[in-house]
Amino acid sequence: MDYGKIKKINRLLESKEISCAELTQKYLGAIDKENPSLNAYIKTTPETAMETARRVDKKIASGEKLMPLEGVPMTLKDNISTTGIETTCCSKILSGYRPIYDATVWDILKKRNAVLLGKCNMDEFAMGSTCRTSCYGGARNPHDTSRVPGGSSGGAAAAVSGNIAAYALGSDTGGSIRQPASFCGIVGFKPTYGAVSRYGLIAFASSLDQIGPLTTSVEDAAIIYDAIAQYDKMDSTSSGMAKPAYASLNNDIKGKKIGVAKEYLDGVREDIKAEFEKSLKVFESMGAEIVHLSMPSIKYSLPVYYILACAEASSNLGRYDGIRYGYKTLTYADRNDMICKTRSEGFGTEVKRRVLLGTYVLSAGYYDAFYKKAQNLRGTIVRAFESSFAQCDFMAAPTVPMTAFPMDYTPDNPVETYLTDLCTVPVNIAGLPAVSVPCGLGSDNMPVGVQVIGRKFSEPLILNAAYKFEQAACAFKPVETGVKL
Repeated sequence: MDYGKIKKINRLLESKEISCAELTQKYLGAIDKENPSLNAYIKTTPETAMETARRVDKKIASGEKLMPLEGVPMTLKDNISTTGIETTCCSKILSGYRPIYDATVWDILKKRNAVLLGKCNMDEFAMGSTCRTSCYGGARNPHDTSRVPGGSSGGAAAAVSGNIAAYALGSDTGGSIRQPASFCGIVGFKPTYGAVSRYGLIAFASSLDQIGPLTTSVEDAAIIYDAIAQYDKMDSTSSGMAKPAYASLNNDIKGKKIGVAKEYLDGVREDIKAEFEKSLKVFESMGAEIVHLSMPSIKYSLPVYYILACAEASSNLGRYDGIRYGYKTLTYADRNDMICKTRSEGFGTEVKRRVLLGTYVLSAGYYDAFYKKAQNLRGTIVRAFESSFAQCDFMAAPTVPMTAFPMDYTPDNPVETYLTDLCTVPVNIAGLPAVSVPCGLGSDNMPVGVQVIGRKFSEPLILNAAYKFEQAACAFKPVETGVKL
């Protein structure tokens, strides 16, 4: 089955069945119609989009061949910097902030004439699993608008799933691409840490953040990865990709060993387990071998993640003081009072909770007990993955232990929503690549995802495995709204 949009749009444009300007207008019109119910976009950029579309049409008229992503209408999560276009991380404290430089990923795509439709909703500073912590109000799931799209890249996932963007770039710190992809029934891909430049990505947790695509197909994810995975001297952690991924799609996976760690199923809802077991049968039907593993250290992933991520957030968010840019309180007695009031008024509840937790674990007397111990356990988790990959070619696991929950769901405590990251955070802790692909529906008829996890820089291998699964399982459930190609 062909679920991809990029090559389809490329063919439509080059055959002149539709002009890029007409296609862009269709997407902008669909956003006007669907976004009031989805709240996926917090701002649209019609002038920028149409200017690029006209440039692409001029190129087509002159007989030039288009690059793979050229003229394709897309969107960005609102923590990816765009010159002159407001970039707020969906936080009051960054209201009015217009970057004076482009994120490297957007610079790459802009040079390929990608058509930017706008910036997408997200959990404030990427801290959340629902998109409800956004200062603009939460985005909604296109499969059921009474439910969350997931987070933190919830708006981007909703835009792609709702067919009001051909693809999106999001960021994944603890599952923020893969989790909303699973909730919204699309593909979400987190590359190896360092494969894609973080320059211009407004930081949450610098040792965990990674930019990646949200798409309707694995093929599209591979095309985008091949474009954006470039070495960047502006990012000290950048390494670029080892090998391109698109050329490896559709390779046989017969004989490949797929590791399944039993700990990944702890806390997973029974209907999700059932869909995961069906996914393993699909892999087996293609000649792959399932290898059952045990990774006891995985159970420490969630506390390790939240200690490290909050500690890094505490440091990264210290720069927002109301002095240089963004929100500033109106009344204050002195400088200290101004900074205190600005941060108290500018940050939302979840961000303040995580900054306080991060400051606590870094403080004197608690550093060794919490932060240092978490760093040591991070090494244990990394070694557990290395040991597992000695027994298999790649791993498979549920993406999320549940399906999307209702917008009005109120947990008894924040830890309940943190549990949605149960299956995704180990990958970020170890810096590994992982891709979530739709694998079926839960008992509530909402999408379920399976994730394929690989060694560092094994993107060609895991994207090919995900592609073969996608073609065999045919589990993608399209939403009947937005732009039809």
